[in-house]
Amino acid sequence: MHSSLFEPLTLRDLTVRNRLWIPPMCQYSAFERDGVLTNWHLVHYGSLARGGAGALIVEASAVVPEGRISDRDLGLWNDEQRDALVRTVDFAHGQGAAIGIQLAHAGRKASTHAAWGTAKPGMSMTTEEGGWQTVGPSTVAYPGLEVPHALDHRGIDDVVSAFAASARRAVDAGMDFVELHGAHGYLLHQFLSPLSNHRQDEYGGSLENRARLLLRTVDAVRAVLPDGMPLLVRLSGTEWTEGGADIEETAQVATWLTEHGTDLVDVSSGGNVPAQIPVGPGYQVPLATRIRHDAGIPVAAVGMIDDPWQAEQIVATGLADVVLTGRQALRDPHVALTAARALGVPDAPLPGQYERAYRRPPRTR
Repeated sequence: MHSSLFEPLTLRDLTVRNRLWIPPMCQYSAFERDGVLTNWHLVHYGSLARGGAGALIVEASAVVPEGRISDRDLGLWNDEQRDALVRTVDFAHGQGAAIGIQLAHAGRKASTHAAWGTAKPGMSMTTEEGGWQTVGPSTVAYPGLEVPHALDHRGIDDVVSAFAASARRAVDAGMDFVELHGAHGYLLHQFLSPLSNHRQDEYGGSLENRARLLLRTVDAVRAVLPDGMPLLVRLSGTEWTEGGADIEETAQVATWLTEHGTDLVDVSSGGNVPAQIPVGPGYQVPLATRIRHDAGIPVAAVGMIDDPWQAEQIVATGLADVVLTGRQALRDPHVALTAARALGVPDAPLPGQYERAYRRPPRTR
């Protein structure tokens, strides 16, 4: 059958083989605390590329050491980290998948214990435990974490420069695209939100001011990327909290992003403050659809999109241009091949080594 989910998508000079992509998912597996990719990451991303996904987005990679969520996060602030990416990039390309990387700064949510394998997952690390001073737009802590230092203008300039330097390394590593993390309560999102940004200068107050750091970062990164290389931005469509950024504000930010050379917005939600989120299958899709309509930009939808027919319907009816499937891909690294089989797609990307498992028709009794 014809499948909209398995149609190619072109962004600038990049054509991705299908629209079922893998979102960035932190593995907390840089065990040497140096931000360098490990064998775990090679096998993890290699399996996903082998499994037929159109594109993979390498997990949040910090642009400076103090921008890590935990001391086991990946980074891209030095050339050793860049060089360690090359083998994974080459393998993904060998499987026909596109691969990009999410560049991030955790801001006030940095310096925490890794989410697994630690005694206090998600809690702030003390100096004795290897923690560091966090930063943010204001001296407003994420509930339960340490109070950050407010960035001054020089600190803000340094953040912008760090994102640009990491983007250059992503290009040198052979990445097909770059995504900036402006969601989930990390630094760029912290500036966007009135719940965490209480500044009185040109970076605070109005939405235009709160978006200034994000747009400056987009401009700096766009300037170092080749003209044909796509730039993505992840946004939280809403904070699900009274007084927080909502879908109207986010749609306006997405419109500005379009004007500044962004090619696709990856739409998630929440993360900046604890909130009651109405989680359910496809619960964030309407946020992506609204941004697609208002900003006129391609969007990726994410959030409990586990069923192939559900993903097909989202793309076929124009609710989003791309579907990102995360936890389902952890359960089944061959999620795209599984979807292709369920949808009856005859020419899904399939490694020759696995043909015997997919080409043979299912047995009938």
